[in-house]
Amino acid sequence: MQSPHKLSGNIVDVINERIFQGTIVFDKGQIISIEETDTTSHQYIIPGLIDAHIHIESSMLIPSEFARLAVAHGTVATVSDPHEIANVLGISGVDFMIKNGNQVPFKFYFGVPSCVPATSFESSGASLGIEETETLMKRSEIKYLSEMMNFPGVLHHNEEVMSKIDAAHKYNKPIDGHAPGLTGEDIKKYIQAGITTDHECFTIEEALEKIKFGMKIQIREGSAAKNFDALIPLLNLHPDMIMFCSDDKHPDDLVEGHINLLVKRAINLGYDPIKVLKACTYNPVKHYNLNVGLLQVGDPADLIVVNELHDFSILSTYINGILVAQNGRSFINKIKSQTPNKFNADFLQIKDLEIKADGKFIYVIKALEGQLITKKLKVKARSIKGIIQNDLEKDVLKIVVLNRYAKSKPSIGFITGFGLKKGAISSSVAHDSHNIIALGTSDEEVVQAINLLISSNGGISLVDKNKILHLPLPIAGIMSNDDGHDIARKYKLLNSEVKILGSSLQSPFMTLSFMALLVIPELKMSDKGLFDGNKFEFVSIFTD
Repeated sequence: MQSPHKLSGNIVDVINERIFQGTIVFDKGQIISIEETDTTSHQYIIPGLIDAHIHIESSMLIPSEFARLAVAHGTVATVSDPHEIANVLGISGVDFMIKNGNQVPFKFYFGVPSCVPATSFESSGASLGIEETETLMKRSEIKYLSEMMNFPGVLHHNEEVMSKIDAAHKYNKPIDGHAPGLTGEDIKKYIQAGITTDHECFTIEEALEKIKFGMKIQIREGSAAKNFDALIPLLNLHPDMIMFCSDDKHPDDLVEGHINLLVKRAINLGYDPIKVLKACTYNPVKHYNLNVGLLQVGDPADLIVVNELHDFSILSTYINGILVAQNGRSFINKIKSQTPNKFNADFLQIKDLEIKADGKFIYVIKALEGQLITKKLKVKARSIKGIIQNDLEKDVLKIVVLNRYAKSKPSIGFITGFGLKKGAISSSVAHDSHNIIALGTSDEEVVQAINLLISSNGGISLVDKNKILHLPLPIAGIMSNDDGHDIARKYKLLNSEVKILGSSLQSPFMTLSFMALLVIPELKMSDKGLFDGNKFEFVSIFTD
């Protein structure tokens, strides 16, 4: 029989807000005693870290593989919105995430995606209506209703939207928000519907207004949006209303670190370590009612050991008393996985990308570095023999979105900001419905890049004449069941190769994936056409 485990050091008690020297004893997954003692150890024992809002799918890894990487950084739990896979596979996708996550010693807490599909202006693989939401919400392993992106539906009391909110209230589960830029009476009304959090604040003024009406703010620092610097002063002003999250964490970034990086940054900026650690331990545990330990007698033994607070190197991670990582090495075993998917697209031909000139000027999407938003430009079209062409001198390239769920013609527009001088790139990671999205300097290479993904039922690809790079994502076209470090290395290589093609974007595939995100203005591409996010309607690519 295994004897109880003892750890000595500086114990960080986030509930009583103090740090003291002592010894923790845990056995059979539970803390059985905590005793103040004189100890010569300089290490710190801390509750395990929690990401308060993340889409696991954005790591391109299945939950079990995500866990293998995350525990090395001291993460023991995530509040996870399976929105991405639900757009492809519906309830069966949510079930896949839960089942796979349950196979490893890690605490995944999933919510019910509230907006599947995100809009009616794109083709998705599934729909979660009132009945499906109720079915999921009654399950004990479901912890919350995930981000309510349809804030106009809340403000105008849309029947389906309000029924989903009512289902969350019925089962006494919190509701996450998603309301970028919403202010005044609108945000007050949105919060009064019972929506409790927001991770979309870009300015401290916006966050303070939301806090004033009772909303908790999740400070987001992920691979896509980075709001830590703007919002971290909230930790001194309203420490009980703050949580840390990543939202989207790509595999190469996850290899480097997770919530631990935010903790280290905040402490080194001079913020009270207790306040910092409460934001990623106590606050999410209490808000979402998570069964994650907080270093109290009787709690699950979910804890991390770090060398010291300012350096914050993770020495070991325990979940339910199990040592899951030590000195950067994960002890979670790799799990075999099924590969559920949905793909029904026809291979394209070059002629499918021809656009006949129907005006002298075209609308062009302007992609911005590190931003989800875009700008809407008016540019003189370059045409040859009545056919609109790429204009490499102006960095105007074709962008193509193809419905992956049903055979159809591609939707075609134009984009600037990627800077490609040659080649093409494509991805079936395209928020929110995950159709195939591509852009490039020639129709031939764009078609080849897209067809690579059709042949493999999803992934990301790069084509430059005879150079072909391809990362298959066989699970829902958005995740791989391969080793996380291998996926991170391949993804990093693909991003670096795009820069060789001429792009100056830091994360070109990530930026490409958000060019189909219709709920974020100003101009985006759907598989059904060019979409104006300000007017919330389709527009012609041609203009006067």
